[in-house]
Amino acid sequence: MTDARWHSQSPEDALEKHATTEGGLSAGEAAKRLASHGPNRLTPPKKRSAWLRFLLQFHNVLIYVLLGAASVTAMLGRPVDTLIIFGVVFINAVIGFIQEGKAEKSLDAIRNMLSQRATVMRDGRRQEIDAAEVVPGDIVLLASGDKVPADLRLVETRSLRIEEAALTGESEPVEKSPEAVPDKAPIGDRTCMAYSGTLVVFGQGRGVVTATGDATEIGRIGRLLAEVDTVETPLLKQMSVFGHWLTGGIVVLAGFTLLFGMLVHGQPAGEMFLAAVGLAVAAIPEGLPAIMTITLAIGVQRMAGRNAIIRRMPAVETLGAVTTICSDKTGTLTKNEMTVQRLVTAEQAIEVTGVGYAPHGGFVSDGKDVDPAELTDLARIALLCNDATLREHEGEWKLEGDPTEGALLTLAFKAGLNPHLEAERLPRVDVIPFESDHRFMATLHHDHAGHAMVFVKGAPERVIGMCNRLRSGGEDKPLETQAWQAQVETLAASGFRVLALACMPVEKGKRELTFGDVETGLTLLGLAGIMDPPRDEAKRAVAACHSAGIRVKMITGDHAVTAAAIARAMGLATGEGRALTGAEIESMSDEQLRQIVQEVDVYARASPEHKLRLVEAMQANGEVVAMTGDGVNDAPALKRADVGVAMGNKGTEAAKEAAEMVLADDNFASIAAAVEEGRTVYDNLRKAVVYVLPTSIGQATMVLIAVLSGMTLPITPVQILWVNMVTAVTLSLAIAFERPEPGLMARPPRDPKEPLLNGFMLWRIVFVTTLLVATSFGMFLWELDRGMELEFARTAAVNTLVMGQIFYLFNCRRLTAPVLSREGFLGNRYALQAIAVLMVLQFSITHLPFKQDLFGTDDLDGASWIRVVIAGVLILLAVEAEKRFWHNRHR
Repeated sequence: MTDARWHSQSPEDALEKHATTEGGLSAGEAAKRLASHGPNRLTPPKKRSAWLRFLLQFHNVLIYVLLGAASVTAMLGRPVDTLIIFGVVFINAVIGFIQEGKAEKSLDAIRNMLSQRATVMRDGRRQEIDAAEVVPGDIVLLASGDKVPADLRLVETRSLRIEEAALTGESEPVEKSPEAVPDKAPIGDRTCMAYSGTLVVFGQGRGVVTATGDATEIGRIGRLLAEVDTVETPLLKQMSVFGHWLTGGIVVLAGFTLLFGMLVHGQPAGEMFLAAVGLAVAAIPEGLPAIMTITLAIGVQRMAGRNAIIRRMPAVETLGAVTTICSDKTGTLTKNEMTVQRLVTAEQAIEVTGVGYAPHGGFVSDGKDVDPAELTDLARIALLCNDATLREHEGEWKLEGDPTEGALLTLAFKAGLNPHLEAERLPRVDVIPFESDHRFMATLHHDHAGHAMVFVKGAPERVIGMCNRLRSGGEDKPLETQAWQAQVETLAASGFRVLALACMPVEKGKRELTFGDVETGLTLLGLAGIMDPPRDEAKRAVAACHSAGIRVKMITGDHAVTAAAIARAMGLATGEGRALTGAEIESMSDEQLRQIVQEVDVYARASPEHKLRLVEAMQANGEVVAMTGDGVNDAPALKRADVGVAMGNKGTEAAKEAAEMVLADDNFASIAAAVEEGRTVYDNLRKAVVYVLPTSIGQATMVLIAVLSGMTLPITPVQILWVNMVTAVTLSLAIAFERPEPGLMARPPRDPKEPLLNGFMLWRIVFVTTLLVATSFGMFLWELDRGMELEFARTAAVNTLVMGQIFYLFNCRRLTAPVLSREGFLGNRYALQAIAVLMVLQFSITHLPFKQDLFGTDDLDGASWIRVVIAGVLILLAVEAEKRFWHNRHR
């Protein structure tokens, strides 16, 4: 029964097939059907236990590396270091556990959208029942303000309008009627259906329940959402590969060191085991996961300042890799505030400037300003033949009433009319309210001298038929109906919703208005073209995305003509000047769709399945996709996308919970800002890796050289741990605060398949590792050669290593650009603060007696400190020379 296409069947057939009448079911029959179909609620999905979800947070190769490092430090008798590493692992697990729990709330949010109460006919009587007790065949009564409790085939309507944006994305409430529609009509065109979870905004109706619970349209979307797999972010993929290689390399190198020392040099197994452990400790960048987490956290904080709230931390970095942004139209690219943008009068076509309900803007024709006084009569009709209210509150204009009427009020304000003065001068006496049957609204007004005037607005094909005259140059002239119908078609083809405005004087003292009074004899004043126009800042953001090599695609549930008009204004590629519709998408194979998404950027009348298929087709082409949305219908695609972006103000909870990012201002421009921050975060992550690895590899190399040559270790495992710990919490973190580099948004998106370390970065790591090993090992040998004690030589080597890192930090502020400038040295105050803290720590380990006992260090003299500083300066200059070499070669 629930699989039938009820929208293509007559109301009588729907009643007959459900074995019901307009008097409703009997109580006994309703009880039977409730037992058969179950309660009208969505079935919650099976969930993993909290313990299992928590334990799975540790199932990551990098976490295994960290746990191995913790075991090594425990074996070395370093409980503080062990606790620190375990702490990092535990905190990461807790964060992942919390975020995964939040993601599972997306299904709960959909279930919470269902109505709690319903008004039905049972045993021929009107009753209010728990919505969970509604069954197929029930007759449900709808009124303004009701939430539809189940999927209904409407059998009777009276000016019924239902807001379905959560399901279809359509910007205006849909007028409903009982007439059947074609079998293949998409959801947005099924005007004889009312769907569970949507909201009645006007009028009344009644319908027979065709589906409840999981069988409803919203239940189907919930099942679709549960089946969608979340895509792993590029960073997590790269970190997984990097972690596997790092783990394998460390194990192989440590094993080689152990065997080489025992077999070649004949060293005792216990001593070689400690050397191998020291090499492993040196090679593991214990602080890197913490640095990455903190870098992402700083990105989250910065994005929040730009109205982008991040719900899953890895999404910060993924934004930097985005190659395609799929945006909803209504409220994201547009303001979701209907605006009169064009007027057509007998004399001229007029562009109306300004966007939204705020009455800021004017009138322009052929590049010249139009005097608002010329439009007073037309604007007066827009103002007085109107039931909406527009108020300013804390700098924002808020509408109470129909969005189309709100647009007409704003038009009147722009024309300089005062609503209170006009209402006093021409008070309303009677009204014929707008209804879908007659498609116009008429109001009767009297001035204080008793003169009466009728104002009319409505569908142009209806109102023009009621007119026989046209206002032109202040005079009424005969109306050429065909010419004005052509004007209507031109406006409609441009995506405008068109209204005609007319008036007529009536006899003095008239107090009542009937249909017969307005059927003919009206004077047409003009046409108003209304649209939810693009945001100006969204236009600029789209242009910025294009310059950054990011394609922007519009996927909307709205009509194709409207979508194509907005797309043209936004500068999007529509493919043959039109939008591709959901019906066309449905007829394509996956391979055909993969091809078409490379050519077309605008998609209209898209269902949840269509949106999901489009995202998957783009991902199959290798794109990294950000998807925006606000409705329940967007949730599956939001979850599937690499970055799901929900609207914070007008978005449903289901969309927010399925998304990784929420826009606090519902503005596409905030996505572009977030992409810039995402690119900055990834830049900083790469800088951190290029900064941290030479230290770890350099320390391991020094241990390896010592073992291979049969020498004493130039740096002990305890000293290695010290260096790793203090530099991780000071210098490495400073990189996370780096600001965007110049020209960041002029770069093309990075290849998501590119490894975390590209060829250039590997070269830089090898080059700097060589410099650090040469200076530190060289300092160790220098001090021994001049007769200093082993502890003194090791202390000089440790400080040379740290000083090299200090100066190399400045190099890493820009991986390729030079830093030998005031900004290069002083542009990051966090770096200067970190250096100051690190110098205090190094002086303490070098000169405080109790730390000398703990770490095996000795006091350095002034000459040694000067040599240490010179070694650091040489590393700085060597890396800057390397940058210049590559720059000249590239040029």
